[in-house]
Amino acid sequence: MSMSTGTAQAPADLSNAGMQSFVTLEELRAALQSAGYRAELVTDGNISLLRSASNGLGFDVRPGNAFPGKPDHFADVAFVAVLTVQGSMPLDLVNKWNRMHRFCRLFVDKPQGTDEFLVLTLDLSIAGAVSPNYVRTQLQIWDSLIQQLIPWLREELGRLASSLEAAKETAKGASNADANLAPRPALNS
Repeated sequence: MSMSTGTAQAPADLSNAGMQSFVTLEELRAALQSAGYRAELVTDGNISLLRSASNGLGFDVRPGNAFPGKPDHFADVAFVAVLTVQGSMPLDLVNKWNRMHRFCRLFVDKPQGTDEFLVLTLDLSIAGAVSPNYVRTQLQIWDSLIQQLIPWLREELGRLASSLEAAKETAKGASNADANLAPRPALNS
């Protein structure tokens, strides 16, 4: 793979039958569909990609490095799910997910002062040749991670909201206690 140009070298003739040294969007679409996903090929600007969903969460499969002379053959792709955040996402929560889960990364993106987005990504590299079973296994890992994300966020954000409410109540109680301890004005008789 040529690192300086951002494109992979042409696929070598592999002696291992059945191994893949590249992937096309059509092959990925077929793999997704055989795993039970609906997958459609869409064009976003000048880029073709796959769009699908799991557990009610939409995601894209975005192509990476193309082989020279074969723009539809890729050495890698990225699975990307994007959620719009209302307010701001606590980075401690994002870091907690990343400490607990391998193979993917979760991060907050705020492009050019717009809304904040929570992004889950998983990179799939075909470079060096892999078996079709490897690609299926990576799809299963992605599905498992995306299935875990929404329930985990609900639970963690619920905990966070509960602890913030408890902190407010504690602060309110301390404020009332301070008011009860404050000196009272003397009454004139």
